[in-house]
Amino acid sequence: MRKITLNGLLISLALVLAFMERFIPLNLFVPLPGIKLGLANIVTMFALFYLGIPSAVTITLLRCLLASFLFGGMSSLLYSLAGAFLALVAMSLLKLGYPKFFSVIGISMGGAAAHNAGQILMASLMMRNTAVFAYLPILLFAGIVTGLLTAIVSANLFSIFEKTNFITKVWGK
Repeated sequence: MRKITLNGLLISLALVLAFMERFIPLNLFVPLPGIKLGLANIVTMFALFYLGIPSAVTITLLRCLLASFLFGGMSSLLYSLAGAFLALVAMSLLKLGYPKFFSVIGISMGGAAAHNAGQILMASLMMRNTAVFAYLPILLFAGIVTGLLTAIVSANLFSIFEKTNFITKVWGK
């Protein structure tokens, strides 16, 4: 029951972060379409590091579904799922090398780059055109920068959680 409750709270938090992100005028600073901070990725990183892959998959899937139903549509769902699951696969694989080869920052940046690659792949499939891959280098660069920003937040949160034994107190591990 505790795991279901925590997953529900994290899904809610990810939805709130996704909603809040819509009000950050990032296009004033970076006037390119499709670039977002990826704040909900902080929740995915938390789930991946502290709850495991099954919880991370559940949280990611439900966040994508609910966010698309609330804020988007069917096409946004497809882009969201493609990006989120490719990012989750990449972060899960990179996490295998944690902490010896990859830090939280490297894992987050890899996930952000994979997210953008997944969305470009979905765009190519939906449009039946490979020309959209020309935009991939721009998105990859932006993904690395935004992945760095969300990683800094994640790393600081993880540090606080570990120092205060937050996970042990809440999760019982």
